[in-house]
Amino acid sequence: MNPRVTEWAGLALDRKLVMGILNVTPDSFSDGGAHDSLEAAIAAGRRMLAAGADIIDIGGESTRPGAAPVTPEAEMARVLPVVRALARAGAVISLDTRHAATMAAGLEAGARIVNDISALRHDPDAARVVARAGCPVVLMHMRGTPATMNAQAVYAEVAAEVIAELRAARDAALAAGVEARQICLDPGIGFAKQGGQNLELLRATPRLAALGHPLLIGLSRKRFLGGVSGQDEAARRDPESLAAGLYALERGAHILRVHDVAGTCQALRVWRRLNERDDG
Repeated sequence: MNPRVTEWAGLALDRKLVMGILNVTPDSFSDGGAHDSLEAAIAAGRRMLAAGADIIDIGGESTRPGAAPVTPEAEMARVLPVVRALARAGAVISLDTRHAATMAAGLEAGARIVNDISALRHDPDAARVVARAGCPVVLMHMRGTPATMNAQAVYAEVAAEVIAELRAARDAALAAGVEARQICLDPGIGFAKQGGQNLELLRATPRLAALGHPLLIGLSRKRFLGGVSGQDEAARRDPESLAAGLYALERGAHILRVHDVAGTCQALRVWRRLNERDDG
């Protein structure tokens, strides 16, 4: 794999990208219930698009620790109308799902990307759906399920083990027919990782980027950031999220998955300008 990736999902990676989180769920950890009507979800997606989101990630199943599973039928009823509306508005849609049926229906409805927290391992048909569609896919590292993952956050050396397990997930996807150029990797910050393990994994961003695929970092408003800053309320952790996100971008990450699209895009404009070279 070439560590100097330049494009993914039709988006150039010569600049850093922002993926906006749009949870159409009643129980997500930060914004559960905020977009529980079709009108509210579409309006939120349009605001993200106007604020500068490169990708909008739509999910209909909460994956917070201990969350109850959702059937594909319930998930599709939540997300498909939102996917259709925002795709018509010109958004690049990523579908956050573990279920092959939702993947297939979402791609047909206008989603361009599959974002699977289980790295195509939860549903035995998922890899086949992605390979047949030839679509971009995010493979995230997680152990167990949202209900069991915290008990599996046991590592001798978290970065080395996550990298090895991501490689294995990548290789399984390739063996199933997914093209290497379509794969983006996500170390799964907060998924089967606790407290300082997340900080250690973030410090290993250059090693993760060296795997040779686009690297997505999703740490927005997560509990470990509050453990550092002292902020207990998830919705008030945007400053911490920006600080950690910029740290990851400086070290090779390509995409930030965030709740606060407007604030992140504003920060990135300044960050990009500071990193411009004076050719004169």
